[in-house]
Amino acid sequence: MLECLIVGDSIAVGVSQVRKECAAIVKSGINSKVWNERHLNSLKPARTLVISLGANDYKGIKTEENIRMLRTVAKADQVFWLLPSGKLKPAQVEAVKRVAEEFGDVVISRPETDISPDGVHPTYKGYKKLAAQTNGTLEK
Repeated sequence: MLECLIVGDSIAVGVSQVRKECAAIVKSGINSKVWNERHLNSLKPARTLVISLGANDYKGIKTEENIRMLRTVAKADQVFWLLPSGKLKPAQVEAVKRVAEEFGDVVISRPETDISPDGVHPTYKGYKKLAAQTNGTLEK
């Protein structure tokens, strides 16, 4: 069993760069459908699992179905979901919240501050805050 595994999109990439002790299956720009197609069958159990998916989903991708499938397959003692931007992807945010609640997982919102000029990705300080929340610590 892995101690820590981070999976998902560019937000997951950023968190994995802070939490270097974690294994990572991450790719910038990946959506939930493609992530499942490429990686679902090779998912390993972990004590802590951090998931960031949905931000790159678009109309026609069944976000809730895809992330529920991932969560059903995933074996972990604790699961953290990193929410996409509520302004840009409100439907995906709601899908993540529903799946997380169904499985009793922890939901972590994007930081309100420490966001890069693109309005989507955290700054390094923002990634440190997200990483700390997935590690049971508080980063100021």
